[in-house]
Amino acid sequence: MKNLSFILLIVVFAACTTTQKKEIEMPYSKADFESIIDGKTTRLFTMENENGMIVTLTNYGAKIVSIYAPDKKGDFADVMLGFKSIADYQEYGASHGAVVGPFANRIANASFTIDDEVYNFEVNNGKACLHSGSNSWYRKVWDYEKEGNVTVFNLKSADGEFGFPGNKTAKVTYTLTADNELKIDYEITTDKACHFNITNHSYFNLRGEGNGDIVDHVLVINADKSTPVDAEMIPTGEIVDIRGTDLDFTTPHVIGERIDSDNQMLVYGIGYDFNYIINKNEGELAFCASAFEPESGRYMEVFTTEPGVQLYTGNHLKGTEIGKAGKAYTKRTGFCLETQHFPDSPNKPQFPSTLLKPGEILESTTIYKFSVK
Repeated sequence: MKNLSFILLIVVFAACTTTQKKEIEMPYSKADFESIIDGKTTRLFTMENENGMIVTLTNYGAKIVSIYAPDKKGDFADVMLGFKSIADYQEYGASHGAVVGPFANRIANASFTIDDEVYNFEVNNGKACLHSGSNSWYRKVWDYEKEGNVTVFNLKSADGEFGFPGNKTAKVTYTLTADNELKIDYEITTDKACHFNITNHSYFNLRGEGNGDIVDHVLVINADKSTPVDAEMIPTGEIVDIRGTDLDFTTPHVIGERIDSDNQMLVYGIGYDFNYIINKNEGELAFCASAFEPESGRYMEVFTTEPGVQLYTGNHLKGTEIGKAGKAYTKRTGFCLETQHFPDSPNKPQFPSTLLKPGEILESTTIYKFSVK
């Protein structure tokens, strides 16, 4: 009887000391993401690791919908800005969480030339083409495969679509690891020479989406240099050392500390909206940036094989978009760390080349890793 009592005591003690998994209530369901667009079915996909971290995705634009990450108390929150249905993504900003292509960021005068042939694109940002136009890959329905915590999206883009040459194939693989990493692998091919610049356009708020602005986040960017822009936000073609300036994040700085200074770049961008040149070797998977939110203790690190990263601090969010929690996304309620090649590279031969030729494969990897401090 004593032995039985002892065993029961151990069982009760174990039950009391075992961490109970907290259920995450999402403000949307799979049904909210089931639709037909251009004759293809959209869906919602969920990946969850052993730590309780959850990532949801949709094949509409190969988007990240949510990232539920724990804070220092073990409470989970969705740290991604986004929307709670396909209908909302169609109505609002389709770039939220999306794979942007064929060419992310700005192309000056909405054109580039390959072998004396001029290719023209939609003008949707001043005189430039931004993110390949208003109806590019982030409004396409991708084919999909899913196995466990690996989700693969595939897309075929015809020669001339959005103005870009070549029959193109794009493959994007999302992997959620046991180390709370969301790994994104890109693979692109084309049968005609074309410039490519691929990124994911996720807006983060480590306090939780809809929970105020991001100006108190502490940021580090592993970059001594940047590509300055003109008043139209087009790179001048120069590469400048930014150490000691208001653009310098080589040591930790709060985002809001200098965001409204009279630095000419910050005046042009109405805040941060600039390409940083990462201190790394070509093609190397290396540390790019980190962000820390003091109240929650959430800490995000970014690693990439790309040569640059665009820091954007949500300067043009206007409050017209209503997020998943029912709150409006106003100015600076999210920030982006878009790993990529430099803006307007096709028209700046001194920048790392973005030209992909037939028979070549563009391969790129970016990792967003979540922890607490």
